[in-house]
Amino acid sequence: MNHPQRQTDRKREAIVQAAIDEFRLNGFEATSMDKIAATAAVSKRTVYNHFASKEELFGAILLQLWHSAATQDALTYTPESSLQTQLESYLRKKMTMLSDHNFLDLSRVAVAATIHSPDRARDIVEKLSKNEQSIVTWIKSAQQDGKLRPEDPLLMADMLQGQLKSIAFWPQVAMGQPVLTTTQQEVLVRTTASMFLGYYAVAQ
Repeated sequence: MNHPQRQTDRKREAIVQAAIDEFRLNGFEATSMDKIAATAAVSKRTVYNHFASKEELFGAILLQLWHSAATQDALTYTPESSLQTQLESYLRKKMTMLSDHNFLDLSRVAVAATIHSPDRARDIVEKLSKNEQSIVTWIKSAQQDGKLRPEDPLLMADMLQGQLKSIAFWPQVAMGQPVLTTTQQEVLVRTTASMFLGYYAVAQ
């Protein structure tokens, strides 16, 4: 009874995988919906039934990789647990995503695709930003609990994640540096959490 739905899901998965391969191989501009359809062995109409445009398909891929690499919604403020422990747990999930080769490859494609298209860049950033809300909510909860200074939670979240990305994302995307080793990742996670709390934590 669920066979039609499963077939639809399989076609969608085939389209997404084909698009990932094509974007990685040819870049955003040179990849067409026709080529994606051919690689996925489906009709062009089927591709458009799932995704209204190439931009929508590309954004969906980035979001899928984001979700598969790290479950951002799992972050919940726990009053009885130390802020350091909670932040390190969150940052390790972020590191999982930032170490995913598919995500890094497609991020390079995204950067190249958005350099000459501010509207496209804004759309992608807005889509990904929606998945950053859990850390902002966590910061607000910690502030209400008197554990963090009452400053702009959005800026605080950007500062926290910026420290991680400046070492474990942008050098890999922009300069082709290797992904951090497990040991390097752990040092970065602990240092980032400690620096954030060193400035924003309220002395108890």
